[in-house]
Amino acid sequence: MAGKVALLLWAQTLGLTGAQTTQLLVEPPWRPAVLWDWVTLTCQGSGTAGATTWYKDGQRWGQQGLDHLSVTESGTYTCDRPGSGHSPPIRVLDDELVLQVPARALLEGDTVTLRCRGRQDNPVTRVRFYREEKNLWESLRGTELSLSPLQLHHSGHYSCSGFVRPFLSRSAAVTVTVHGVPLSGVSLSAQPPRGQVALRDRLVLSCVVATGTGPLSFSWHREGSGALLGTSPHLELHHVGDKDNGQYRCRVSNGDSVAESDPMNVTVLVPVANATITPGPLSHQVHAGDNLTLHCSVQVGSAPVNFIWLHNRKEVVQGPLLELRDVELGHSGTYQCVATNQLGQDRHRVFRALSPELALEVAPGSPWVTAVAVNVSRTLLFLLLLLAVIRGCHWWHHRDTTQTTFIPTRPPGGGGCDGPQQMTNTELSGPHEGQWEPCDYDDVL
Repeated sequence: MAGKVALLLWAQTLGLTGAQTTQLLVEPPWRPAVLWDWVTLTCQGSGTAGATTWYKDGQRWGQQGLDHLSVTESGTYTCDRPGSGHSPPIRVLDDELVLQVPARALLEGDTVTLRCRGRQDNPVTRVRFYREEKNLWESLRGTELSLSPLQLHHSGHYSCSGFVRPFLSRSAAVTVTVHGVPLSGVSLSAQPPRGQVALRDRLVLSCVVATGTGPLSFSWHREGSGALLGTSPHLELHHVGDKDNGQYRCRVSNGDSVAESDPMNVTVLVPVANATITPGPLSHQVHAGDNLTLHCSVQVGSAPVNFIWLHNRKEVVQGPLLELRDVELGHSGTYQCVATNQLGQDRHRVFRALSPELALEVAPGSPWVTAVAVNVSRTLLFLLLLLAVIRGCHWWHHRDTTQTTFIPTRPPGGGGCDGPQQMTNTELSGPHEGQWEPCDYDDVL
């Protein structure tokens, strides 16, 4: 059972099970298998076990419909399952001398033992091991060759030779393939940290593999873009812009397996710009005793943004709002706000935006008091005009009702009241009042 599990692990490591191909497991877990070990083959794949078809040297073989087969003859065996096709072949030998390799994935860094065996486990002496026909090692009594730790360059074709009662024999070649350790734990790191970079700065992303060996190949991708951004362990972005915002991933392959990192979000931080003060306009007039609130904002700028208010170019308060309660004449002058944000690695770069100046003029008194004063003045003027009209009307009425009297006068050169009398119309209050004595009307009569 342990051998079956080992060979299945080998198939999974190479990604065969994920591809839904038929697998052929061998017990005992050595390849090539030898007939005298009472070999059992097990077929695994999609579909039901009853649909298995066995082949030996390319021909149908044995009882069909079973997922396992007990081998009684040497040859090359495969099996077939509907939906996943033919399995890779397994050789079963009955040679005089056989070199065997563990039937599992041979991973870089492992310890692997190759063993040279005589038929029916007959003793073998003066064993020599070869790789690509080159003599590697010779032993008078040993029959095993240890490759530890296993390296990628150990891949190749191996064989052995030795004396078996008492003839010199040589095994068939067996292929040894060393695979890199399956990739896992692929992650991203960034400089500046967390992938936050100031506009037009430089960003470096690095792809880190926790486990995995072999010649590694890298590829960089950004979500939403099909373009290949790079093929090295590091991705450098020079003079980043708004278009570089997004999620980045790296994929790593060692030829046998592929692993992908979790996405990293890259944020391009924008310096503050175009600070403004509201309400406008830039020339503002209020009255003493009023309340005024000014608000500072920026058109662009990555948070957090800090604000400082200046009155006549001296700092007075911090924050986006400047509230002036019960405005006084001393509040007159120019007002500006300074917006800042800190970007770059460790936020050591400070960007500033200065708003235009707002000129504030404070007029004495409130608009309500001024309006009352104007209305009182207009009322007093109206009353004075009304009195003047009444006085004029009274004078004219008095003039029209003044009394008049006829007074007799002496005719010029006349003799007093004895002569003929002439009457002239003279006011009693005229200039001649008292100049003439009135006549005695009795004497005249």
